[in-house]
Amino acid sequence: MSTVVFYEKPGCGNNTKQKVWLAASGHTVLAKNLLTEKWDAERLRSFFGDLPVAQWFNPSAPRIKSGEIDPSTLDAKTALDMMLAEPLLIRRPLMDVDGVLRVGFDAKAVDAWIGLNDTRPKDEEACPICNRSEPCPPPETPSPQSSPASGRGGKREQPCSTLETSHA
Repeated sequence: MSTVVFYEKPGCGNNTKQKVWLAASGHTVLAKNLLTEKWDAERLRSFFGDLPVAQWFNPSAPRIKSGEIDPSTLDAKTALDMMLAEPLLIRRPLMDVDGVLRVGFDAKAVDAWIGLNDTRPKDEEACPICNRSEPCPPPETPSPQSSPASGRGGKREQPCSTLETSHA
């Protein structure tokens, strides 16, 4: 089986499930932090192959979801510059197997590339909001210290309201 260098966002539930699936399929997974890795434009670009620029981006990144950034309007240089400055924009995981580089985790494509067994992690325990593999913490409750200045205003927050909901 293969050794997969797996660049992830630590704590991402979907990346955790993907690593578990790869390991259960007999692969050795070497997880690395995508957000703190020292990227340069040429190295990062090599993971994207022939994909259109818009598919290089993590569609769940806050600036993408809000519409502040429209990846379909960007050229390769601008996209790479933005990703180097803000790694949360990078679609994940990035994977390297013996110098063959890929972005994203399409199960059929990964199976055809290096092989996956049918032990896909189950989702019953995942949070329905953010897809974390473990239950989410309970929502915050109002406290005497809550104030409009704190951004909470005494309101009850939804669990995972600030987490990404999809991790391509």
